[in-house]
Amino acid sequence: MSKSSQSIQPMLIDRFGRQVTYVRLSVTDRCDLRCVYCMSDDMTFVPREQLLTLEEISRIGRLFVELGVNKIRISGGEPLTRRNILQVFQSLGELDGLHDLTITTNGTLLTRYAQDLKDAGVTRINVSLDSLDSDRFTSITRNGKLQKTLDGIDAALEMGFKNVKLNTVVLKNRNHDETHKLVEFVRQRNMDISFIEEMPLGVIGDHDRAEAYYSSDQIRADLSKHYDLSATDETTGGPASYYRMPDSQSKVGFISPHSHNFCESCNRVRVTAEGSLLLCLGQEHSIDLRRAVRANPLDDEAVKQAIIDSMQIKPKGHDFDLSRPAVIMRHMNATGG
Repeated sequence: MSKSSQSIQPMLIDRFGRQVTYVRLSVTDRCDLRCVYCMSDDMTFVPREQLLTLEEISRIGRLFVELGVNKIRISGGEPLTRRNILQVFQSLGELDGLHDLTITTNGTLLTRYAQDLKDAGVTRINVSLDSLDSDRFTSITRNGKLQKTLDGIDAALEMGFKNVKLNTVVLKNRNHDETHKLVEFVRQRNMDISFIEEMPLGVIGDHDRAEAYYSSDQIRADLSKHYDLSATDETTGGPASYYRMPDSQSKVGFISPHSHNFCESCNRVRVTAEGSLLLCLGQEHSIDLRRAVRANPLDDEAVKQAIIDSMQIKPKGHDFDLSRPAVIMRHMNATGG
């Protein structure tokens, strides 16, 4: 495995003194599921010719690492539906200075790709799983089969990744009563889990976000009836706050954009599948990174300067409001999970 010997100099500092060390690269807005909180049932996807090429995604990832980023998460949509996507993982897995190469996936294709991801250098896998009840799972995903995701989780666990974690979006009267069952699921497998408050991105039909909102405080109160949860300062570089249980190796995390704003310590930016560099999940501050890449096919320094300059428009925080979408036209599948 070839490694660059170039030293890594952190250079991505925003106006508020926060250093960006974590990039989420979306490789597609397409998905084989249609989760109610993520997209409309009748989504119109981005034409394939407007997407970044695999080579451009790999180049962008490399340039971010040269600017001091040490964690990259590949997301979508469902990233494993992108044809030949393993090329990106293989390219990024060779980068010196990249300590954490992860993927967020719905798990449906892990039985096919888990071994290849491990071989490419992926360190951790996050699997989105919102219910252990097959009928509920199908209702939330609109078309999914629970067993495919469970089989994918098993396949990932067999590969021995550094960590395989569940991500669960908790919706009142949809799955909020399953948090105990989901924690038991991860405890039995020495996995971790993060419970996520729904992000208000895009108009998604008749799904009422305010009605479905269930706070991290409510989830933690529910779980405290079953477990002795103790706060820990452990982190995986993202926005989750973690809790430990004395009788288990599993951690329980909470991602709380509404009830416990995590913007003050934000170290993240996102690149959409079309090449927009989003400086905040819940704001429209962005630059057209695809244009910069295509205007400078041989000039890495020009592209890196565009990234450095973008730090000056990174906002202090998001503007989430459950009564309206923070960003009307950008759904979560287009933003990158």
